[in-house]
Amino acid sequence: MVVVFEQRADEEEINRIVEKIKNMGYSVLKSEGEGQRIIGIGGVKPESDIKEISMIEGVARVLSISEPYVFAGRDFKPENTIINVGNASIGSKEVTIIAGPCAVENELQIHTVAQYVAKAGAKILRGGAYKPRTSPYSFQGLGEDGLKFIRDAADSNGLKVVTEIIDLTLIDMMGKYTDIFQVGARNMYNYPLLKELGKLNIPVLLKRGLSATIDELLMSSEYILAGGNNKVILCERGIRTFEPSTRNTFDVSAIPVIQQKSHLPVIADPSHATGFRDMVIPVARAAVAAGADGLIIEVHNDPNKALSDGPQALLPDQFEKLISRSD
Repeated sequence: MVVVFEQRADEEEINRIVEKIKNMGYSVLKSEGEGQRIIGIGGVKPESDIKEISMIEGVARVLSISEPYVFAGRDFKPENTIINVGNASIGSKEVTIIAGPCAVENELQIHTVAQYVAKAGAKILRGGAYKPRTSPYSFQGLGEDGLKFIRDAADSNGLKVVTEIIDLTLIDMMGKYTDIFQVGARNMYNYPLLKELGKLNIPVLLKRGLSATIDELLMSSEYILAGGNNKVILCERGIRTFEPSTRNTFDVSAIPVIQQKSHLPVIADPSHATGFRDMVIPVARAAVAAGADGLIIEVHNDPNKALSDGPQALLPDQFEKLISRSD
């Protein structure tokens, strides 16, 4: 539900009301809505609590929200959320480009790719140091060494860093190297991890699960938002269907649907959606045409020798071709 404060309520009174509501067991997140100061309240409580909140001095009214998510919905925040990361404004009118290899393989590789993508116009460097792989025998990443390599490569080329986190015990260590935590499709339902990320003030890029509905994606984002972290970026990366021609089935319609339901920015990952580099560019353009706030693209200087997902990585010249027409 949403609580709207009386216009006369000052900051001290609002803080007092917020603390009282928190003590009742609710999650609370502040927002600005159409000139009125409002807060969203998450958590299921008896009807008597709703009546009690409406009677608090300084509260103008309490509004129920029909959707199961509170903080992610436009009832709570009608205007778009814009997340600033370096010189990128994700959720604004610009199309933010995130690019880099699937995995950080060595220092030379990540520096080489960083130079290519920065020159072409990317603002954020991607690359995994911890890789959740289907096979336990596949390359699992370089760990902290990989984080050091990608941080240095990004800093050397004026880029910011996004990298995947797979375990909540890694949060503190990884926080020293990354500007955005990426939660992969496999971890969209990892609620303990989402709760811990909700305690931070670092942006989180949340990918849609392999077979997740849009509402399930938004409910996963709610775990992060309810913890107090309002810097959530959603990512459509294709879903698992019966069609085997591509790695996943890219749900382009999810982009406008999410934007209708939620104020959170949504970007697209055509690399994981298709699985083949010759399909990445047309699908990326389709995502931008559908209104995506950004793209996350896999780029590798020598994809035939890549240790992870080489077939879907663009070559530098292909990436440059995509960027030249993505705006």
